[in-house]
Amino acid sequence: MSLVLDQVSYRYPGTTQGLHDISLDVRTGELVAVIGPSGSGKSTLLKLVSGLETGHSGRIALDGEDLSNKPVHQRHIGMVFQSYALFPHLDVLDNVAYGLKLRKMPAAERTRRAQELLDVVGLGDYAQRAVAQLSGGQQQRVALARALAIDPRALLLDEPLSALDASVRGHLRDQIRAIQQRFNATTLLVTHDQEEALTMADRVAVMKDGRLLQIAAPRELYERPASRAVAQFVGLSTLLPATVCASDRVDLGFAELAAPTGSRRPGAAVHVLIRPEHIQGDPPAGSLNRLTGRAGAQRFLGALTRYDFEVPGASRPFLADSAWPAREAIGIAPEHVRLLDD
Repeated sequence: MSLVLDQVSYRYPGTTQGLHDISLDVRTGELVAVIGPSGSGKSTLLKLVSGLETGHSGRIALDGEDLSNKPVHQRHIGMVFQSYALFPHLDVLDNVAYGLKLRKMPAAERTRRAQELLDVVGLGDYAQRAVAQLSGGQQQRVALARALAIDPRALLLDEPLSALDASVRGHLRDQIRAIQQRFNATTLLVTHDQEEALTMADRVAVMKDGRLLQIAAPRELYERPASRAVAQFVGLSTLLPATVCASDRVDLGFAELAAPTGSRRPGAAVHVLIRPEHIQGDPPAGSLNRLTGRAGAQRFLGALTRYDFEVPGASRPFLADSAWPAREAIGIAPEHVRLLDD
């Protein structure tokens, strides 16, 4: 089941805010994560797909069927909310079976189906428990089982892990991804957590101010952001204004760097993007793209230290990751100097 949004726009009543010409597709069995700053339109997008919000222009289609005039219960979409939205008066099994009961499935069959889903999410022995007796991670798995129980045509995940402790999120993230792949569920995930998006998704869509800036595979998005706005939001980096001064050379004002300039002509304004893991500490004297300075603020992260390296004349320090901070110079290989057009 493919999910397609074609030039979808929506405006909140009485404002100019909303979504502007959003076009994207979620292929059958694919997980697409949508990220962006607060107010970018991520949750609005999810509400429009689910039918919880209406009044948009453009087309939203599931397996070729236009959903625009269909109410929520006729879209056959499973949704997992940030708050879990479990029923406290029902036990775990009845929570999972709730959607099947609404669809008038016979009691014995829905019990079998609900138990089957609980086994899949690793909670088969918790069927008779009250939901209040479960941990946050267990409740989230119950919510996922409930969404899958109705055999949805698509699955929507709204910040599914944001309420959980960091120690739980990583493990549950992997479980949700494995279950999604097992069911080949066409899935749209909204999250504010970049790590969650990059590790779980087949592709990641970045939104800002109601617009879709880029959609790409996680590695491509990280290594080749299409714009400065995407580069600033996805991952950590050093981003500095520069000017192309010659073929394969840019001028930062305080230094020149060798970099692949492509077809850009001298005088072209660009921004230089350098990821912290691509900065080499204390390269030999005379090395290409060697910048002298000193290490500033340091943040110990266990296997590595993230630190600022201050270069005289630079408007901001270079952000670097290394086991040991550089003492007097850093170096950047030309292929790791990414240029973004202004």
